Amino acid sequence: MAPLISTMIPLLQLLLLFTIQPKPSLALQLLSTFTSTKSPWNFSDDLLLVSSDQVFAAGFRTSPPSFAVFVYNSTNQTTVWSVKTSPLSSIVISSSGEASLNDSSGRNIFSNAAISNDTKLVLNNDGSLVLNNWTSFDSPTDTILANQAIHSNGTSLTSSNGKYQFINATNLVFNNNSTYWGPSNVGAIRNLSSDGKLIGDGGSLIASNFGSTRALRRLTLDSDGNLRVYSLRRSGGWRMVWEAVQERCTVKGTCGPNAICVPENYNEPSCVCPPGYRWTNVEQVACVLKTNFSGADSKFLRLDFVAFDNGPGTVDSTPQSFDDCRTKCLVNSSCAGFSYRYNGDRYCLQYSEQLAYGYWSPATKTVTYIRVARSERDVSNFTGMTSLVDTVCPVNISLPEPAKESKTTARNLAIIITLFAAELLVAVMSFWAFLSKYSKYQDMARAFGLEFLPAGGPKRFSYAELKAATNDFSNLLGRGAFGQVFKGELPDHRVVAVKRLKNVDTGEAEFWAEVTIIARMHHLNLVRMWGFCAEREQRMLVYEYIPNGSLDKYLFQPRGMKMNNAIDTPERPLLDWNIRYRIAVGVARAIAYLHEECLEWVLHCDIKPENILLEDDFCPKVSDFGLSKLANKEDMVSMSNVRGTPGYMAPEWVMPGQHVTAKADVFSFGMVLLEIVSGERNNEFRQSTMVSEEWYYPKWAFEKVYLEKKVEDILDRRILDKFDDREHFALVDRMVKTAMWCLQGRPEMRPSMGKVAKMLEGSVEIMEPEKPTIFYLGDAH
Repeated sequence: MAPLISTMIPLLQLLLLFTIQPKPSLALQLLSTFTSTKSPWNFSDDLLLVSSDQVFAAGFRTSPPSFAVFVYNSTNQTTVWSVKTSPLSSIVISSSGEASLNDSSGRNIFSNAAISNDTKLVLNNDGSLVLNNWTSFDSPTDTILANQAIHSNGTSLTSSNGKYQFINATNLVFNNNSTYWGPSNVGAIRNLSSDGKLIGDGGSLIASNFGSTRALRRLTLDSDGNLRVYSLRRSGGWRMVWEAVQERCTVKGTCGPNAICVPENYNEPSCVCPPGYRWTNVEQVACVLKTNFSGADSKFLRLDFVAFDNGPGTVDSTPQSFDDCRTKCLVNSSCAGFSYRYNGDRYCLQYSEQLAYGYWSPATKTVTYIRVARSERDVSNFTGMTSLVDTVCPVNISLPEPAKESKTTARNLAIIITLFAAELLVAVMSFWAFLSKYSKYQDMARAFGLEFLPAGGPKRFSYAELKAATNDFSNLLGRGAFGQVFKGELPDHRVVAVKRLKNVDTGEAEFWAEVTIIARMHHLNLVRMWGFCAEREQRMLVYEYIPNGSLDKYLFQPRGMKMNNAIDTPERPLLDWNIRYRIAVGVARAIAYLHEECLEWVLHCDIKPENILLEDDFCPKVSDFGLSKLANKEDMVSMSNVRGTPGYMAPEWVMPGQHVTAKADVFSFGMVLLEIVSGERNNEFRQSTMVSEEWYYPKWAFEKVYLEKKVEDILDRRILDKFDDREHFALVDRMVKTAMWCLQGRPEMRPSMGKVAKMLEGSVEIMEPEKPTIFYLGDAH
């Protein structure tokens, strides 16, 4: 049986190889080099040129006709370089060493190649196709591979559909003339390293994909106009790890003239016509007015958070007021609409006959008024987030007519008393009915208003949906300062983590607005939020599920566990020094993003190992960010209920009159950084030998490292034997020095998180730190 199986395996592999090739044949031949002895290589020949490690392959493809280099071991055999040819094309190497391959226009792409008696076509392991001094890396198509040279004045990419260009490794351009992404975003791109780092001008780090250094990465300009970095999984599929344009609707050309791009299904662009417009054809490429109008017979429809491109024919004026901006458009017969901002900067933009590259996003802070016929009955479905409808039922009271004759005072008094009693009774009954129905009406009105908001924000789940997804909240993953976390599975089989918040007393509109801001925070090292629930008193957030759990489970030993008894606790891999360093750098970048790069300044308030989750490749993801904005504000400032976890709180939290700033997060990160190095809780470290009430962990660590010169005393004893001075000293030294600066008692002495990240990366020099002390207690001698 064993010989039979060993014989069948190569046959099955060969059959699979025929199945996935672009031109299947029973006579497929694999070549390591192509020389004049095998010439010519015709379009119809079943040949493949493969790299020595068989990661890449090159050959003719039929749809469309081309000669391409592609990833041989990926599931869809992704093309990374190609040249258009005709079905009559062939590669010819003459006996004198002259080579030719004509593209679809008849040009020989090897015309500049040197002529040699040893001319051969080779596919290298880095994916470059080489013929003497000619290489495909000098003329990339839509992809840059790892360590491929990128020249600021010569390297350009073009998407497979020809609509988008990445010019000089700097600007993303639509149709060669409309720039929508450039150096103001991240700077020019200079290199994609083999370990997943995307490097910009001056060696600045744009993005990084931690994990296996052997994974294949590529930088590709996709057909939707976005520039992305992909990493090849072991299964053969690709994983997107970075994209240049976060709001995909801002890519120009996504939708046609007069159309509006609206993000749906987790930022996937969808094109819609504005009110008063319709699609021109079944392909839904462009929108046209339903009813034409003359200048006087028109009106404006308001579109909140909608902006169009400031293209040719657009007038940028400085109006005196909103009415002035509106009047200028109204008197201009070619004005199709105008944009205005209600923030006092007198921004007024008038569009000519056609509206181009429209998109919806709260980041625009812009209101657009489109011009339609006065008879148009369409209403705008792009309404604001804070407009709520409160329903009140008025009660009409009809008074009886007075008697025609009033002969006595008693009769008049009786009529007055009767009328007053009737009015009082009706008023009391109306008020009681109002109180009993108000909550129901208000919930219905708010739900109605929120459900019909424009798409693009996080998905809104009902309480019943999340209750079913979590099996009635039965699978508890953990609990923290902001509530409990449950594991669940959505109907589309996505596994999620549902955080059930506590002490959230905001209204639904305010909660939705805050959650929208949190959901727009996208960073490689932040946990992604997919949706929320706001139903009566229930407030829940839906996150991506990170299966490896939190950092503390890998960093700390459970209490009471013996060093040599591996049966007392489930086995978890020990984190080596390189992984610990990458975790520290990733967390620092995430917090720096929250403090300095996102649209609104965010203070985390509870940085600790339990709020740092690890993916399967130990890429760190910070959780619970932005939740301090949703919590009861009194909880954040009252001395009896300070924000944070004991052992990680900055001293200013417990000092009366001290203003809490982002430097409180810097202190908490410094404590976590020391725990990453030591592998023990800061309040449990060497607790058996350190019994003094004056013992302060950062101060003790400083003295061990910088006074006693015994750095080994603070290192994790479980991996101390793996500490190599040549390989790990620089990493650990940067982590310890950075931690000491973060743990300075006075907030003004601590660096910003942006500088902390650079200190860990080694891009700035770290001065010798001062001894950390609690500033209001002084330095205990």
